[in-house]
Amino acid sequence: MIRNPIDIASRTSPELSILIESIVNQLDSDEPVTLATVRSFIEHELPAELSEDEHLHHFDTFESLIDELDALIEGFGESAAAIDFVSIYASEPLSRAIEIIVSDENRENPPTLATIRDALASGLSARLIGDGVLEEDEADMLMPEIEELIDRFGDEALAEEFLRYE
Repeated sequence: MIRNPIDIASRTSPELSILIESIVNQLDSDEPVTLATVRSFIEHELPAELSEDEHLHHFDTFESLIDELDALIEGFGESAAAIDFVSIYASEPLSRAIEIIVSDENRENPPTLATIRDALASGLSARLIGDGVLEEDEADMLMPEIEELIDRFGDEALAEEFLRYE
């Protein structure tokens, strides 16, 4: 399987990204899931699930996702790792925490995921709860979420790249 060194997830629509991530999680295979595997899954196993997923309920949307997937296969090959095409963003609560750190004008370097983890461990969550920016249950999920991002992308990944703007 070929790993792609460029940010190819940015070339995937949010809808296809969600579908690919769902299929990768559903397959839970020891082998890396490729674009060909995703295409095969859609062809042979997904139709029964279409009615359960509001995003794919309309035939036109489903067809355009298949066309988009086919274009990715044509451009990157069948053996490309499907997970590389999944866009990853921080949750809204974590995005709020990241924005606080990013907007700190006293910072010399852009904050990394490790910077955010360190700030959370040093009391940022409690401060955001006290300021009314976060609810307690939201704050409880920040550390596991940042750890998951670090596990996947490394300590030095720029935190700003994971901001979710809604």
